[in-house]
Amino acid sequence: MKATVQTISNAAPAEKSWVALFADLFKARLTFLVLVTTLVGFYMGVSSPVDYALLFNAMMGTALLASGAAALNEWLERDLDARMRRTQDRPLPAGRIRPGTVVATGTVIAILGLLQLLLLVNPVTAALGALTLIIYLFVYTPLKRVTWLNTVVGAIPGGLPPLMGWTAARGEISLEGLSLLAILGFWQLPHFMAIAWMYREDYARAGFQMLSVVDSNGRRTGRQSVGHTVALIAVSLSPFLLGMAGKFYLVGALVLGAAFLWLAIQFARELTLARGRQLFFASIAYLPVLLVLMVLDKLK
Repeated sequence: MKATVQTISNAAPAEKSWVALFADLFKARLTFLVLVTTLVGFYMGVSSPVDYALLFNAMMGTALLASGAAALNEWLERDLDARMRRTQDRPLPAGRIRPGTVVATGTVIAILGLLQLLLLVNPVTAALGALTLIIYLFVYTPLKRVTWLNTVVGAIPGGLPPLMGWTAARGEISLEGLSLLAILGFWQLPHFMAIAWMYREDYARAGFQMLSVVDSNGRRTGRQSVGHTVALIAVSLSPFLLGMAGKFYLVGALVLGAAFLWLAIQFARELTLARGRQLFFASIAYLPVLLVLMVLDKLK
């Protein structure tokens, strides 16, 4: 079954299946990352035996919340997305779905996700989910047109999913859970610095105040990438220091961090599209490997 196309330009966009349409609307790859990090947080926090019903409700509630937030974000930025090549084929700017449908769908599933977390997981996780939604939609999204510090603010809701997984398992916020938030939060900064450098012309066209847009020579972008990577290496050691993971994880985290830092330094020195792409792909490889090491070497 194909989605109805509403023409918004002289050239009608190619049709997409409903599956592809809603995968785009709900930012399937980003939502998948949210679920993976939530699962890791739950696993690191859970004690045997695993309550699989609790795990299911935590994952489903988070999936609904993340999907709803993504849809509402696309609704808020639909006019800006239409100006950028990398986002102009999204469902709203391409005219494949009506704005009212997106608002209704996003609102309903986000509320359902929060209710599932509140009623079937615990109030702490639901509160963190609500905080994620509020910061993402009403602080981070508008700040993208005001200040380059939006990236730092955006790292907060981006880093909360593993903490939500932890609180789903433990029912409380602890230093160990916060360390997982810090890892994901600091990982996002060099990751998004690379993206913003690669697409700086697109962001400028849409009016987004990314550091790569206001920093014409790129030196601050490079320094920030290196600095945040150093901070990431430091917080990545916390699972070992807090007794959550063992020496195997420690060695792996140091090796991964050194490789990531080397690429961040190369990016800061050359500031080319190729170096930005290298840093981006390095960040994509770094996170899952680090999480796998953490899971494999869990101590408690």
